[in-house]
Amino acid sequence: MLPLYLQGFLLILGLMTTLWVVSVFLKNVSIVDMFWGLGFVLVNTFYFLSTDMTPEKIILFVLVTIWGLRLSVYLAWRNLGKPEDFRYQEFRKKYGEKNYWWISFFQTFLLQGVLMFVISLPLLGINLNSTSDNLNLFDYLGVLVWIIGFVFEAGGDLQLARFKANKANKGKVLNTGLWHYTRHPNYFGDSAVWWGFGLICLSSGSYWYATGSVIMTLLIIKVSGVALLEKSLKDQKPQYKEYIEKTSSFIPWFPKK
Repeated sequence: MLPLYLQGFLLILGLMTTLWVVSVFLKNVSIVDMFWGLGFVLVNTFYFLSTDMTPEKIILFVLVTIWGLRLSVYLAWRNLGKPEDFRYQEFRKKYGEKNYWWISFFQTFLLQGVLMFVISLPLLGINLNSTSDNLNLFDYLGVLVWIIGFVFEAGGDLQLARFKANKANKGKVLNTGLWHYTRHPNYFGDSAVWWGFGLICLSSGSYWYATGSVIMTLLIIKVSGVALLEKSLKDQKPQYKEYIEKTSSFIPWFPKK
């Protein structure tokens, strides 16, 4: 397990270092977001090709590739040609241009690489320990949870993109479609996708490896996803307070009257 995992880490480190060098020339750290999904595709492909093939591994390969490529393509479409994300612009002001070029490596690229390394544990566990030629209940449940998550994540992103494309919606809050049942369908979907991987991981007998799915969910809810976005939306959109009172914060449910 350890040699394969370390090789996976070196692959991720190489990707993040390359992206960092490119970001220094472009003066745009936001490019790292576009490669978040693709990074998991690359490391899972490496694990897949380094081990013997089983039905579980083939299913995982297909699911990870669809999820990761969809996410990277969507973020590239959303971010290319636009200014650097406001978060990184604030960091540039805080540390200064003379220092931020090297600080960004540790603060953003290396940090995201380490997170990717840890979160990818279920992918390693499945590729390393899956030996059966038969699928079981956890495999089917994992695929079902993945499908639900993918529909919410991709569907939520699509509905939000269409909403923002309409200039008449500027300053308004999206509360229809999937956004009628949860304030963050895309984040819920992302978490569900990883719980799908976690269930398949349990099916392969790789129990502690599934902690990567738990860490992903905690990051989405407490750190980089829901908490960070809610804080900014409360200040930007007065209507968001009413939306909060009616709509589930994360897990989809019928809105309150």
